[in-house]
Amino acid sequence: MTRSACVPAVAVVCVLAFAAPSFAQAAKPATPGSTAPAAPAKWVKPLKGTAYIEVIRGQPKKVGTDMVTALKVKNTSDAAIALLRVDEIWYDHKLKQVTGDSYTFRRPVNPGEVVDVTLKSPIRPDLYQSQYAFSHANGKVNAKQVKKFDEK
Repeated sequence: MTRSACVPAVAVVCVLAFAAPSFAQAAKPATPGSTAPAAPAKWVKPLKGTAYIEVIRGQPKKVGTDMVTALKVKNTSDAAIALLRVDEIWYDHKLKQVTGDSYTFRRPVNPGEVVDVTLKSPIRPDLYQSQYAFSHANGKVNAKQVKKFDEK
């Protein structure tokens, strides 16, 4: 054999010798403690029209120079709520708007899911009471204030 024909033949033999074990898969016996892989996330069609939510309202607290309010919001609709938005508006004693904050939940809120919302409004000397407005990308939101969520 000539040298020019010998080099490619040796290269092919080396490739086959080293590549074959890497393509072979060893059969692993299933262990009794192993779990099934997680199911892929299921797409839930966003709600169009009026969404229904339940809200647990926390007490506003002074934190530094902000008035911080924490809310828990549960989607009680049959479909996902896209771009849920919460607006907090603070009024003075004359019921004139003084300050406020807004929060938008960027991913869809699936049915039965609970979302934590934190609103931070600058403190003004004449804060009296606050009010909340809820909306979403495809319509209105009907909010119901509750003390605790039902286990459904």
